[in-house]
Amino acid sequence: MNLHKYKVSSQIKLTDFSTKEVIDDAKKKLKKCRKKISELQDTMYAEGKYGVLICLQGMDTSGKDSLIREVFKDVNARGVQVHSFKVPTELELKHDFMWRHYIALPPKGKIGVFNRTHYENVLVTRVHPEYIFGENIPAVTSLEDLDDAFYQNRMERINDFENHLTKNGTVVLKFFLNLSKDEQKNRLLRRLNIQEKNWKFSKADLKERRLWNKYQFCYEDLLNRTSKENAPWFIIPADDKDSARIILAKILLEELEKCNFKEPALEPEILLQIDDFKAELNKE
Repeated sequence: MNLHKYKVSSQIKLTDFSTKEVIDDAKKKLKKCRKKISELQDTMYAEGKYGVLICLQGMDTSGKDSLIREVFKDVNARGVQVHSFKVPTELELKHDFMWRHYIALPPKGKIGVFNRTHYENVLVTRVHPEYIFGENIPAVTSLEDLDDAFYQNRMERINDFENHLTKNGTVVLKFFLNLSKDEQKNRLLRRLNIQEKNWKFSKADLKERRLWNKYQFCYEDLLNRTSKENAPWFIIPADDKDSARIILAKILLEELEKCNFKEPALEPEILLQIDDFKAELNKE
């Protein structure tokens, strides 16, 4: 599998990326891959030098929740932290736009998954700029203040934030689940046609779908401006869920292997006494 083709390493157009790729035996391959991810997380925890932040973005119905469940189901439950960011709370709005994301970061030794991320601050708020008023920013008094320069400045602050994280031991990997408009329609209809799936449907899904082109523009812009070598974006074809999961898992595994995590060595005096410790326990 050529994983490099998914990485945003130069200026891109979203229309050049396929939304569907079918991997043979995707479920079987995922089982093997997630076991290796689990083993790496165990070693990473023992070493205690690195944390991992995985950022997931995608249009409604792109499969973020199920992907998290399937990719990380073999990882120690205490080794993965998932945060799903919703509309900012009153407390969160009293801080800068990055505050709630900073306090949710994974500690060293653990994998943190952001289901929707700090990029909502240059995505949803760019599609719906009126949301910014809730932040009570002194320099923002009208919609005219929320121009392209405003959002580009925010993206630069996000780049600074991620650069700070990577310099302090957090591996940052960002994944855009690239869903087609036709497949989103099919998934929304499935929610309406299958009674036990009805609860997943919201009228807001249709409202946001009408803004599809604007969202695609904003995604393309943020992918181009914020994919850096130390915090890259990967564009994952999302129309086939099983294939999307194994592609993401393979990329994650490859990136973690680059870190060369190592279990810490025992202190010399303990190492010399291992046989004595065994003998003491065996005498019980």
